[in-house]
Amino acid sequence: MLAAAGPAPDQPSEPGWTPTDDLPGGSSRDNGRRTPLTSRRRFLLTIGAVLGVLVLVGTGFGIVSLLQGPRLTAVQVDEAQAIESSGSRVILTANQSLAEIDPAQVTVEPEVPFTVDAAGRGVGVRFTVPLDDETTYTVSVADVTGVGGGPSAELSTSFTTPASTIYLLRRDVDGDDIIFRTDLGGENAVPVFSHPRINDFRATSTQLVASVEEDDGSRLLVMDRDGADQRELKLPGDGYVGAIQVSERGNLVGYNYSDRELSDTEGRASVLVTQSLNGDDDPQIVEVGGEEASVFVWQFVPDSAAVLFIDFDGALALIDRSADTGVQSLGLATTIQGITRGTYTAIVERLDGTVVELNLADGSEQPLAASNPDYGTATSITPFPGGTLRHVVSRDDSGLPIGQAVIRVDEAGAAEPLVEVGSEDSILQACASPSGQYAAVVIAPDLRENSYDGMLLPLPENVETHLIDMDSGKELVALTGFDASWCQTAPRF
Repeated sequence: MLAAAGPAPDQPSEPGWTPTDDLPGGSSRDNGRRTPLTSRRRFLLTIGAVLGVLVLVGTGFGIVSLLQGPRLTAVQVDEAQAIESSGSRVILTANQSLAEIDPAQVTVEPEVPFTVDAAGRGVGVRFTVPLDDETTYTVSVADVTGVGGGPSAELSTSFTTPASTIYLLRRDVDGDDIIFRTDLGGENAVPVFSHPRINDFRATSTQLVASVEEDDGSRLLVMDRDGADQRELKLPGDGYVGAIQVSERGNLVGYNYSDRELSDTEGRASVLVTQSLNGDDDPQIVEVGGEEASVFVWQFVPDSAAVLFIDFDGALALIDRSADTGVQSLGLATTIQGITRGTYTAIVERLDGTVVELNLADGSEQPLAASNPDYGTATSITPFPGGTLRHVVSRDDSGLPIGQAVIRVDEAGAAEPLVEVGSEDSILQACASPSGQYAAVVIAPDLRENSYDGMLLPLPENVETHLIDMDSGKELVALTGFDASWCQTAPRF
């Protein structure tokens, strides 16, 4: 057996080399072959060189970044959600942590109200009202710097919102009632739900809620917006449902409920009920002073789970279904005209006939300004971002109606007629699209020959919804049906 060269593995050896041994011609070469020690050193030198190059490249990129300032690396936005409801966001993400962002650095074109929330590498811009459809928005953040200093830069992005669609209910005395979805041209109507007797429906950005009539009372159905995955919600008992509304933010449905069997001493009449759209809870009846309250009129406060209502004694009150804060009394009133999105401000009519803008946060109020020109007292007022729609009726000397109109009034009070009809027709409702870009005006034509159906919510058999571009005043289309999904409530009488 041949003896191993060099020292035994378990015995340390002397270094036996100098720093020059690895140079060409040094003693580390033996018959033209590298020793293991030499190969190892060359490997370490190669790794060192590669690391050095990477450090130089990284340093170069860092220098370039410092010279250029922050850059935009990602954008998040849900364009479809942005036209449906308020509170949608655009999130801009930079390549480095940012110094504090002042909201004054942010601009949105076209102009729309917003709030800013910035942290780390992200800048979130939240729109407090829905956006217009088929519109390109540009969000820019000026003079942005990194948290460590350096030159400033602008972060900017643009996105385009999609075209709107609308849901309508068309009743048919000889067949099934249908909820259908259509574009604003009326060319692509698609039925999504049918039933022999549909009383009312409401829509969220993801779901539809419909109340239908059966021989033994009402049923409340929830489904996807295409009519799929239908499920029934539990009611407080055997009875009837009306005035349904939805809270997108609270994921709630609310409605008036009355027992089928009613007498002077037994049964519940027009109590206000709220429950989860998921159907995972029992119906909750609103109580005032520990007793179930019969409610005359009510509305969800947009962008919240709060409910504003007037009971049959005329008491106006507010209750938040997302918090255990009790009932807040707000005086006496005869009706709730509407609640403006993003402002927590309601338009209510007091007992003396005055119409006021009521701040629901602190209870302060001020009279609703008359329009210019003044078209007289409105029978209904519907707020939208940027103004109100006011339904007015002209009467002759004997008090008989001779015409009706829907007046568009902007925030400064400037008014102009949007839709006008003569005495033979009747305007049943006017409401605006979420952003206030369009109006939906419900008209019953030829009222003398237009008999009412026999539903819980009785309406003329022939009803049309006219879609109007609010900026130009141009009518887009007239569609057969009512209960536009833009409306917070069904027509009221």
